[in-house]
Amino acid sequence: MQQLAPSALAQWLADASRAKPVLLDVRWAEEVEICALPGITHIPMNEIQVRAGELQADQDIVCICHHGGRSAQVAQYLIVHAGFDPARVYNLQGGVHAWANQVDPQMATY
Repeated sequence: MQQLAPSALAQWLADASRAKPVLLDVRWAEEVEICALPGITHIPMNEIQVRAGELQADQDIVCICHHGGRSAQVAQYLIVHAGFDPARVYNLQGGVHAWANQVDPQMATY
């Protein structure tokens, strides 16, 4: 698993020459209702074991939560238990909270 800074993710998403990653938001639905990055795939952390098959191993995946702890656990699960390539699984450092503070100050926070 690789750590990805919010600014690096913003650059990646803005780069038209680069394939977009899957933005895997693992927060609870109530949290996603407050704020979320555009275009997320929402699979709550407690469902990842049964829903990991919905993800494609040939795509880059950026795991996202509130501060980065839960998403790091999900990223580790995808690598260790679901067989995803560690070079293609990222954890958004600081989660949506850091994204709001560093990239999108208009995003709601909680």
